[in-house]
Amino acid sequence: MDTISIINKLYNENNASREELLYLLDNIDSKSKELLIEKAHKTRLKYFKNKVYIRGLIEFTSFCKKDCLYCGLRRTNKNAQRYRLSKEDVLECARVGDKLGYKTIVLQGGEDAYFNDEVMVDIIKSIKREFPNNAITLSLGERSYESYKKMYDAGADRYLLRHESASKKLYEDIHPGEQFEARRRCLKDLKEIGYQAGAGFMVGIPNQTNEDLVKDLLFVKEFEPAMCGIGPFIPHKDTPFKDYEHGSLEKTIICLAIVRLLLPKVLLPATTALSSICENGREEGLKAGGNVVMPNLSPMSVRKKYSLYDNKAYILDEDAQYKNMIEEKLKNVGFEIEITRGDNPDFK
Repeated sequence: MDTISIINKLYNENNASREELLYLLDNIDSKSKELLIEKAHKTRLKYFKNKVYIRGLIEFTSFCKKDCLYCGLRRTNKNAQRYRLSKEDVLECARVGDKLGYKTIVLQGGEDAYFNDEVMVDIIKSIKREFPNNAITLSLGERSYESYKKMYDAGADRYLLRHESASKKLYEDIHPGEQFEARRRCLKDLKEIGYQAGAGFMVGIPNQTNEDLVKDLLFVKEFEPAMCGIGPFIPHKDTPFKDYEHGSLEKTIICLAIVRLLLPKVLLPATTALSSICENGREEGLKAGGNVVMPNLSPMSVRKKYSLYDNKAYILDEDAQYKNMIEEKLKNVGFEIEITRGDNPDFK
């Protein structure tokens, strides 16, 4: 067994065993990392050419009932600044996004009881009335099957629910009082209902091992999400994890590239978190197989308040100016923005 042959197998067969993935993570060197990124890039070019899909992100509530150890929005963080956007605020953000050419809106927030099914259905229907050809992605955490179904029937197209960790112990250690199986059930429900369902995980969570990351990679391969959000752990000053180091850019890039090879058609964001730990982090993510970026469309007055982690990049850039900057940066590394809904090819 050697890293080069494992990478070639990943490229040719879009698969690898638990032992092979662990060996690759444990033994990857600069030469094999270069080959891995080259093969991931070649694979994304095959299915998506040099196109990057753009999503307009609206962070519409910073209230959350959960108490996850790593997150600045956690329920017991007394320093968190809480806010909720009104339906009109959300619609105005969607209008700004549409004018800029963003044909997918992502509604993301903490698990906030105020935004019950009735309120969410009204918001989703209102956006769809105004922009019937645009896609709506939701990222609202764990809800019941019935809740997911109502929002899907109202017009939501996609749902991103990162599984966070496929290791039961690690998952339950960082999510006090939460059940590992409940998250799995939600992901299964989303797929069954018909959403383009997204999973994903963090790299560099305190106490995470390569064995844990292999479980994540195997879970993603088995679940076959339409999209997969992978980013580095970044500490927040008001959480129990405040003194830990952030996750490694290099290891995050390696995981992105492996996921691109395991799931050639997956929608794979190069996250803001990558740019938050390294100035060119997002571009590095795109070169390793990423094909989605998500600029923030939330009102300037609340952007600092949606504080998942410290030192979040780009949150105060003006929308139009930011779009121009993204286009320029992408052009410099050989990519261009695709102005479409940007569905997974298997879900059109």
